[in-house]
Amino acid sequence: MKKFFDVSMIKFLLVGVVNTAVGSGAMFLLYNLAHWNYWICVGANYLLGGIVSYFLNKYFTFQNKEQSWAQVGRFALTVVVCAGIGYGIAKPLVRMALSGFSQSVQDNGAMLVGMVLYTGLNYLGQRFFAFREKDPK
Repeated sequence: MKKFFDVSMIKFLLVGVVNTAVGSGAMFLLYNLAHWNYWICVGANYLLGGIVSYFLNKYFTFQNKEQSWAQVGRFALTVVVCAGIGYGIAKPLVRMALSGFSQSVQDNGAMLVGMVLYTGLNYLGQRFFAFREKDPK
């Protein structure tokens, strides 16, 4: 359990506050004010938030020293897979749960639930895949 719940999780959550402010702010503004498509708004969220997340988590949360394109690829893959799973699960579940509400309420609810699912999956992916510690051997 110590591997999952240590100082890196606290740092990850703090970085998540910044990512959320940047990415989700853009997502909800684009959806509700510009009336862009759900998936385009989610994509904008993770493009902007992902850039912030990469640098803050690499250097602050996990203090990772690796300099490689492979690591950037692992990070991007983690973000895409976690977002796809989190939001892909959230949309149909929230649509069923809020079937009596408007499309706008359903989509905003799905975005909120997707954020929660994404955060948990993304922590695991970044910690144990994207920024994993190299075996000293």
